[in-house]
Amino acid sequence: MRKIHVGAAQISPHFFDREKTLEKTCEYIEKAGRIGIDLLVFPEVYFCGYPYWRGTVSVRQSTELAARIIQSAIRWDGQEAQQMAETAKTAKVNCVIGINELSDRPGSRTVYNSLIVISRKGEIVGRHRKLMPTHSERVYWGMGDASDIRTFHLDIGTVGACICYEHHMTLLRAAMAIKGEEIHCSLWPGWWKLDGHLGAKSAEAGGHTCDIESAVRQHAIENQVFVVSCSWYMKDSDIPAELKDSMKYNLAVGGSCIVNPSGIIIEGPVFNEECIVHKEIDLEERDLAKAYFDCLGHYSRPDILSLRIHDEAWSPTGPKKIS
Repeated sequence: MRKIHVGAAQISPHFFDREKTLEKTCEYIEKAGRIGIDLLVFPEVYFCGYPYWRGTVSVRQSTELAARIIQSAIRWDGQEAQQMAETAKTAKVNCVIGINELSDRPGSRTVYNSLIVISRKGEIVGRHRKLMPTHSERVYWGMGDASDIRTFHLDIGTVGACICYEHHMTLLRAAMAIKGEEIHCSLWPGWWKLDGHLGAKSAEAGGHTCDIESAVRQHAIENQVFVVSCSWYMKDSDIPAELKDSMKYNLAVGGSCIVNPSGIIIEGPVFNEECIVHKEIDLEERDLAKAYFDCLGHYSRPDILSLRIHDEAWSPTGPKKIS
């Protein structure tokens, strides 16, 4: 048996405040360590905030708020990440943390919707940038490239991770399977109901039209993986005073859950509560799913269907080979 304990940190940051958000992050990593969690997942751009004002402010206000995101963004391997890594080492917890990531390209101030993976050995294992910001998110974030199609090797197994609507990118889901993920981390900004189409979202705890539930369950089935899905929960007191009238796209009502490789939700979803949603899982349970449906083995048809995964990333000076 390969039992591990996984959890989702269903919490909100201190908007635009790196120092206080870092303090809270470390507090929850330490709390996860006391619980005995092996893998802790934080929400989409948890560090330091999602633009819940998008679609409700003027171009001028949007630009000014985008500048505040730049000013509170962190480097994927910078001082704040190093501090989180030290805490993860002390607490003995592997972490996947959604961040607003400031570009490490000289001269650039672009921010990416990213996640970083930290091992419980205190190593920053790597990052993943969201390949395609969704709809008006493109005002705030750049796009990832081929180097972001990857999995991460930790002592608990091979971990894959996608952010929000990347879970609706069919070929990316296939790439995660091909890259060998065993545990999948799923990062979201909350939970919602849909009023007829994907653009008509409004917050609703437990809403049955939310596409998150179908996305994480199908990902688990398609790739025969456990999914740790983490969504935001934000109290009214967490909203900056100057943004209380602008946060009309606030979806942060929770919804974190854990799904087994047969697509069954085995913990959660939990709503309207700041907490760690956690569960012990047995990775050998993947064999039960694989025995029935192995997407890379007896249920694959590489003779008629294949996927080309590019091995060159973007660079202003030309293609850059991925090592």
